Amino acid sequence: MEIKILGISGSPRRGATEYCVKEALKAAEEIEGVTTRFITLRGKTIKPCLHCDYCKRHGTFCIQKDDMAELYDHIFWADGYIIGSPVYSMSISGPLQTFFNRWRPIHQVHKGALIDKVGGAITTGGTRHGGQETALLTLLCHYIARGIIVVGGEPGGYLGGSVWSRDRLEAGAREDEVGMETVRGLGRRVAHVTRIVKQGRTTLGLIHDHDR
Repeated sequence: MEIKILGISGSPRRGATEYCVKEALKAAEEIEGVTTRFITLRGKTIKPCLHCDYCKRHGTFCIQKDDMAELYDHIFWADGYIIGSPVYSMSISGPLQTFFNRWRPIHQVHKGALIDKVGGAITTGGTRHGGQETALLTLLCHYIARGIIVVGGEPGGYLGGSVWSRDRLEAGAREDEVGMETVRGLGRRVAHVTRIVKQGRTTLGLIHDHDR
C-alpha cells in the first residue's frame, strides 16, 4: 500500500525550515511503502481568505486567483502532512497562516476530504526558547480544525520537531543535533501513524475520493 506524505515549508526564504522538512521526509521514507513530495511556499503568491463565502455559495474553489489553485492538488494527494514554519513572534509565518486560511474551500467543496489524514509539525527559531512550542501549537490547531489526526514526535519531541537555528539558516539547524533528532523522529512517527490509519480505513471501506 502506498503511503503519501506531503512536506510543506512555510518559510518565505530558503533556510532552516526547508532543510528540516526535507530531513523529516527522508526519515518518513524509512517506513515501508512511503512516498513523499515536497513543496515550498517561498515565492508563491497566496492572497488572504476574504471569508466572502464564494466557495460556500457556488460549491467551487476560491474567487481569489493566485498560486493557491495549484497547491490544492498537493493537499488532496497526501495521506499525511509534515508542515514546517519559522517562528514569527512566537507563532507561524504570515505566508503559512494565509495558506491555512485558504483551506476553507476544501471543507465547503469536498466536505470530509481531510478527515483522518495525519499531520505533524516542525518549527525553527533563531533563539533557544524563541516560541518554537507556541508555534507548534498553532500548527497543530490548524490540523485539528480540519479533522486531521495530530501526532507528535518520538519520545523527547512531544509536540513535533523543534529546532534552534541560531539564525544561521540551514547550517545552524544542522548543528542542532538534539533538535534534528526531534525532526527525524517526527518524520518517522507521521509515516508510521499514517500507514496504520490508511490501512485501517481501507479495511473498513472508508477511503478518500483521491484513492478511488
